Amino acid sequence: MKQRLIPDFTLLALALTLSLFGLAMVYSAGQTDVLTRVTSLWHRQLLWLAMGLGAAYIASRASVRMLDFITPPVYAITCVVLLLLVFIGKGFGTGASTKSWLMIGGFRLGQPSELAKIVVVLMLAKVLSARRDAPKSLLDLWQPALVVGVPWILIMLQPDLGTGLVFIGIFFAMLFWSGCSWQLLMLAASPGISLVLAVNTTIWGAWFLILIALVVWYRPYIAEGVFVVVANVAMGVVAPLVWERLNPYQQRRLLVFLDPGSDPLRSGYHVIQSQVAIGSGGWLGKGFTMGTQKRLAFLPAQHTDFIFPVVGEELGFVGVTIALLLFLWLFMRCVRVAGRATDSFSSLVAFGLVSTWFVHVLVNVGMTLNLMPITGIPLPFFSYGGSFLLACWIAVGIEIRISGEGRGKADTLVI
Repeated sequence: MKQRLIPDFTLLALALTLSLFGLAMVYSAGQTDVLTRVTSLWHRQLLWLAMGLGAAYIASRASVRMLDFITPPVYAITCVVLLLLVFIGKGFGTGASTKSWLMIGGFRLGQPSELAKIVVVLMLAKVLSARRDAPKSLLDLWQPALVVGVPWILIMLQPDLGTGLVFIGIFFAMLFWSGCSWQLLMLAASPGISLVLAVNTTIWGAWFLILIALVVWYRPYIAEGVFVVVANVAMGVVAPLVWERLNPYQQRRLLVFLDPGSDPLRSGYHVIQSQVAIGSGGWLGKGFTMGTQKRLAFLPAQHTDFIFPVVGEELGFVGVTIALLLFLWLFMRCVRVAGRATDSFSSLVAFGLVSTWFVHVLVNVGMTLNLMPITGIPLPFFSYGGSFLLACWIAVGIEIRISGEGRGKADTLVI
């Protein structure tokens, strides 16, 4: 007798529903009163969706043991490709100022950073699952930090801040799932928090007092405690220097986040038009393809980074709620898959993959509502883009495989 794994039809249906929803919105984004190149992009998105379904099927056929075996060489190859992008990468579309695209003979092959997210999840899961116990000190984090840090640095050299944020989210999410305490996670994240809060001396001072209390309470090794305090002080000191080294457009984005009206016709234009579009949708929206901000092409990048405002303008509060509930259901389903996995590697992979989607949704929706700075990050299954959609569906295939191999063999048939 042999066992045949039954797909997680609920997970598959949720991902497919989100993709079809997103395909409809990409089509709508191209229906404008001003001629744009976006009009026919939904054809390509449909082709990428078909390819994604095929990739998901192939990924679902690979056993978890095989994924575990091939992870180290694939991780090494990924780092080499990301290194090459620093020198030969090209920009395109909303990422014209980056070196994220791999091109050969003038033909765009895609963004390797999208697949790199999956590879980093696999490698980080391999490293964390090899430990007998969860990390208990900052020194225990050196291997996980190295796994994420190498590709993160290469991504930031492109530079691609949005993808860099996703890598940071993966790192902390998987450490949390591995059993790392929240106190240790706060200590690890504290230098970055200090760097951000140092823009205001009063806020940074309050945070520093909280940090001192956390160090006294958690009682790390003396050397580690001293390192954390010194690192936070250093971040507070270098924050002005970091600000001066930012590109002018990056500085404007941060200033606009604090006050969109400070530059309404340039850096603040995106978020202002986004808020107008979402707010004008009301409860039921203006109707599919009928959004005025979109039809007049006032909404920038309406088929990629700012596709969520199209949902809000045309389908209203009800449409936005449905989309977010579908995402929430998908997240909960994947967390369930992670919770019932038979081994720690599978569990960490399942949770790491869903954490990438969660960070994308959190940042993308947040920036369209001006709750977060604009970083140029797509919405999973919705935003136009072949590399990202393909990566999303590869992740779906891996989740389905882990679900099929889950605890108790509840999803298998014996034939």
